[in-house]
Amino acid sequence: MRNPLIRLLPLYAVWSTGSLVTHGFVAPKYTSKIHLRVRPSTYSTSILPLQLNFGDNSFDRLFKKNLARNEWPKVTAPPNFIPPEPKPNVLTESADFGGFLTAAAALAIRLGTGAFVLGWKIDTLAASELNEEGKRQYFLKLGPIKLRDSSSVLDPSLQPTETLVLYANDSSPYCKRVHEMMNLLDITYESRPCFEANRNAWGVSSDRPLPYLFDPKSDATVFGDDAIINFLLDRYGPPPSTFDRKALWPIEFKAFSVVTSQLVSLIRGNPTVTQQANARPDNEQMKPLELWGYECSPFVRPVKEKLGALGLPHRIVSCSRGSNNRDKMVEKTGRFQVPFLVDENTGVEMFEGPEIVAYLEAVYTVRS
Repeated sequence: MRNPLIRLLPLYAVWSTGSLVTHGFVAPKYTSKIHLRVRPSTYSTSILPLQLNFGDNSFDRLFKKNLARNEWPKVTAPPNFIPPEPKPNVLTESADFGGFLTAAAALAIRLGTGAFVLGWKIDTLAASELNEEGKRQYFLKLGPIKLRDSSSVLDPSLQPTETLVLYANDSSPYCKRVHEMMNLLDITYESRPCFEANRNAWGVSSDRPLPYLFDPKSDATVFGDDAIINFLLDRYGPPPSTFDRKALWPIEFKAFSVVTSQLVSLIRGNPTVTQQANARPDNEQMKPLELWGYECSPFVRPVKEKLGALGLPHRIVSCSRGSNNRDKMVEKTGRFQVPFLVDENTGVEMFEGPEIVAYLEAVYTVRS
């Protein structure tokens, strides 16, 4: 019997090809138009001009107000809570096996986009445990092989010096394209979940399509997935002559990326379309949690979805293969394993996806 989802694919293709305007940039009446010095037609097939907001508007003022906050809601870890022992690449007894299968299917549907940084390369198959400074470093041990990898094109000095803020919804295929590009460029950023009901809390107009990106260094607000992708590549990506453009096709071929990303959301049950009914009403006001991982990992995905469904702001530390952040995790924890959660609101640091999901449910929901 044919899968009924197959019948929907032509509709999604038509929908996606007609979405360049509705999911592009905001109309001129909402924003001042400023053309940055970007490389035209270098990265995207979009025909839309680059439009950005700079300076004085309510969206930027709200962001700066949030930066200046020194009072936060009070939450505590569950009584007698002990973080679980990390068990790499193992499904624990509390794991949702069916959920893991759909997350693994999502990885396959999106062809593992974001699993590797742009320009991924193998450095050595005989890595040492310590780097030249005598600090522990990441490597993948496969029997006698100790594989160490990196990027041949990404320059750590080009990384954002201030944390980018992305207003998005994880069930949106347009937002997913941006999340994947963040991983490819090894960018750490803050994600603020948006729903129709909480946009006013973030100062986000319901007239503007998601995703939105705010770059505090340049005071720029960028609207729409194509615009954000162009902005990230131009500001924080490598020179286009240094890498093969074909590496970007799962994201740049918009019809394919939107259709497959929408299919991923469908098989995952669209978990972040609306905010979880029993989420704490002050979750948006919490200090951002920190999640180490990458978009396509089937271990990370349920945690990312739970953070989104609860409306919790969270900082994504990209850890795709070849990422410099893998070394940072080894320095911080003595090991590499994702997902890894750091909760500044309670002081908890923990591994293990299913246990993280249960922890978030216990701390950031209202008991009836």
